[in-house]
Amino acid sequence: MGGLDPPIAFSGTSNQLPQFCPCGMIFPKNKNREDQMSRVAVVTGGSRGIGAAISKELKAKGCKVAAIYAGNDAAASAFTAETGIKTYKCDVTSAETCAATLKQIEADLGPIDILVNNAGITRDAMFHKMTLTQWQEVLNTNLNALFNMTSPIWGGMRDRSFGRIVCISSINGQKGQMGQVNYSAAKAGMQGFTKTLAIELGQFGITANAVAPGFIVTDMTAATAARLGMSFEDFQAAAAPQIPVRRVGQVDDVAHVISFLCSEGAGFVSGQVIYVAGGPLC
Repeated sequence: MGGLDPPIAFSGTSNQLPQFCPCGMIFPKNKNREDQMSRVAVVTGGSRGIGAAISKELKAKGCKVAAIYAGNDAAASAFTAETGIKTYKCDVTSAETCAATLKQIEADLGPIDILVNNAGITRDAMFHKMTLTQWQEVLNTNLNALFNMTSPIWGGMRDRSFGRIVCISSINGQKGQMGQVNYSAAKAGMQGFTKTLAIELGQFGITANAVAPGFIVTDMTAATAARLGMSFEDFQAAAAPQIPVRRVGQVDDVAHVISFLCSEGAGFVSGQVIYVAGGPLC
């Protein structure tokens, strides 16, 4: 028969069926993508805003997700009822509480493979008016918590030769922001923490990356609008023309990037700061 190759015989299970490329080459099915089903992921600040979107996205990819929250019990309960994702109340500024919470998560769900350090707060003020308490609260939650959450679980990742650590930074960690010297300092420190982890832990199969969002529609940006005396709608309308893609970001824009960085396929991406900001920083 003219020009058609006979069907290729393949023996194996359905999990081993090949993938076909339009160029005619045949690749084995990537079983590692199925292994994502067994991964346990922890997301701090995981029941609201960007964190909630990350938790939902990772669950959609097959992970068993634990969402850590600080104190809003009603919001956490509503989140669990909506998504089926377990929530755990934890003060991320306390090393002892973090260790105990992570131990409980592993008892409930299994060894932790993925950590998304997303918890963050703002205590905005011009530097000459900023109090020591405002400075310390932001540094403790946004920076010191990285150590508290990562230290208890990296050893298990090392022993299993797999780990994904993602820290949610901010464009303000690079460019700074008036009234946010504490927040900008913490987010810049987060990037240094991430890059150093990548260098130290890469030999054990652990990657570490940071994601730095720009203007994302969240309660935090709404609070910034209120502080400036603007409606949130006007605040977004004013920001959008300054962004190259001419729109503000949504929480899912960030969650999709996090999902990739936590995946099996991101094993050669480490020590990076990825800006999810609608364009390059000026």
